[in-house]
Amino acid sequence: MFTDFKIIEGRPLTVQVKEYLKQWITKGKGRVDQKLPSTRELSTMLGISRNTLVTVYSELEEEGFIYTVHSKGSFVSRVGIASVPSWSTDWRQRLNRTAQQAVEYDLMKRDLRGEKGMINFASIAPDEKLFDLANVKRAFLDRMSLEGEILLNYGYAKGYKPLIQYLTGYMETKGVDMEGKDILITNGFTEAYDMLLSSLEVSCKHILCENPTHHTAIKISKLHGYDITGITMDPDGICLEELERTLREQEFGLAFLTPSYHNPTGIVMSAEKRVEVLRLLTEHRVPLIEDGFNEELRYSGSHMAPLAAFGGEGNSIVYLGSFSKILFPGIRIGWIAADRDLIDALVSVKRSRNIHTSTLDQAVLFQYFHNGNFEKYLKRAKSEYKRKHELAVRYCTEHIPFKRLTGSGGLHLFIELQDGLNAREILGECYKQGVVFTSGDVFFTDGGGANTLRLGFSRVSDDELERGIQIIGNAVKKRMEA
Repeated sequence: MFTDFKIIEGRPLTVQVKEYLKQWITKGKGRVDQKLPSTRELSTMLGISRNTLVTVYSELEEEGFIYTVHSKGSFVSRVGIASVPSWSTDWRQRLNRTAQQAVEYDLMKRDLRGEKGMINFASIAPDEKLFDLANVKRAFLDRMSLEGEILLNYGYAKGYKPLIQYLTGYMETKGVDMEGKDILITNGFTEAYDMLLSSLEVSCKHILCENPTHHTAIKISKLHGYDITGITMDPDGICLEELERTLREQEFGLAFLTPSYHNPTGIVMSAEKRVEVLRLLTEHRVPLIEDGFNEELRYSGSHMAPLAAFGGEGNSIVYLGSFSKILFPGIRIGWIAADRDLIDALVSVKRSRNIHTSTLDQAVLFQYFHNGNFEKYLKRAKSEYKRKHELAVRYCTEHIPFKRLTGSGGLHLFIELQDGLNAREILGECYKQGVVFTSGDVFFTDGGGANTLRLGFSRVSDDELERGIQIIGNAVKKRMEA
């Protein structure tokens, strides 16, 4: 009896023994009314102090797992778990079409994933070595000292008011007219986009976007039953001629565009194209969802205002923002900036789904901004990412024979190989040598992109950066020769 108990270093012994005995009782190893060893006997059996067991027995009795009879000892209580007829079902057969599609589109289950020790170009998350931990801790302590009791209670569906006020000013510094608009805090981009598509009634369940585009947006759009039409990307953004023709030929309920440091190509749409794109969408009365992806990670050139700023006083643009790529993705903070009536309705949708985004996370992020740390961190991060970006471009140019390379900012490059090459086959070869990247076909709306790949450089060391790109380049050359 109790021979399988193992002590785990670093955890309170009282908690370990108590959890062990609870499981021993609830799993039926201890029969109802069975007498337990005395605290002295169990102390010898487990090799721990009797005082610990006295505390454990007392707490188990208080919680109803055991009962004590004076002068006789402690016994197992009836804890409401009995042996009843059971049956099993095949839950895969019970999944609806939405769940089946979610599994089908899940890259984490379908694609090759980087293992420990590999050179991983698949990730476009920020480099945790740059995280400003000292000031995050300071922000946490500052905010907890001010309103800790409030932050640990329920919050508001719309979000933490000081953060909303900060983000309103943040959008205005980008040139966005916030008159008549409001902000809703979300759990990152994913919840924001999913919430929008589940809440909007559109004339036609057809979305217009760039081709290629954000894989998560493709996945969520399809899960909500939308058809997707992608428009080819030029070096300075979406192809206007193709966009104009497509808008004439088809009806669209929504458009989804990422004008700055586009995922996956890294292309920045020119100011002239931004004006023309909005003119065409206005002419055809197509509401726009703008993804403000990586807007802050600009390494050269002048500031480019978001499309929402070009929209002026109009309310047809919904802006989705997130700090996941420039700050801390573990704090899942994103936001929707849109017409006040739309935000008012989305607040109710948010409340019905998950009540609110973590108030503690929002408050810590606000305090981090309030303490003036964001600009300092961003300056340091941009300097390091710019250096890595330049290295990655140089190594790709030296080692990979490509047809086109794009990405003037952000945390990744997009490579188009010679026609006829298959990036997935090249990925298979590289994987054997400890290198993983993202095959570009997952970003295309029309089944294309077999000869493309996305290369994330943010979390790769300088040595691994060159060595990994060399391995990819050699695999490409080998395929070209074959």
